[in-house]
Amino acid sequence: MPISLRTLTLSSLAAAALAATAACAPTTGPGPGPMVESTAFNAADFAWSGVNGTGSVSGRIDYAQNGNRYTCTGSVALTPVTPYTRARFRNLYGSIDRAALPESVVRARTVPDPNADYRSYVRSSTCADNRFQFNGLPAGEWFIIAPVSAGGQERVVMMQRIRTRDGARVDVTL
Repeated sequence: MPISLRTLTLSSLAAAALAATAACAPTTGPGPGPMVESTAFNAADFAWSGVNGTGSVSGRIDYAQNGNRYTCTGSVALTPVTPYTRARFRNLYGSIDRAALPESVVRARTVPDPNADYRSYVRSSTCADNRFQFNGLPAGEWFIIAPVSAGGQERVVMMQRIRTRDGARVDVTL
């Protein structure tokens, strides 16, 4: 039975549409591409971040506001980017890329499921002389969180999203 040109054309268009839809499907892992945000905590989304890798982050604090130079206070945290942390950080920081907000503003914002415990997936580094380092990281996206202060000024929480790659160092300045 011969196939008509119209049937062939419709079949080709349907296949092309299906391929285009599949190519744009959201991902849930650390790879590039869109990630669906979710307020539901799912430990499986964090699994990739617990693997040792060969990536690293070398960072420094160089932040000033209104003539005041800020220095790091305490530890710097490295949180895996997952659908849950994207939604959480967008709510807390108003961005998933970069922010510097007074600590009181961040603490005053509420998040769904505030008891979700993802702390075991967060890496921590001491900040000394405004410098911090993370080693042994798997490839993926991470949020860096660093509290900073300047004299009697209110503490500011800095956040920046970064991407690590195997065998590569990411240099970051907050």
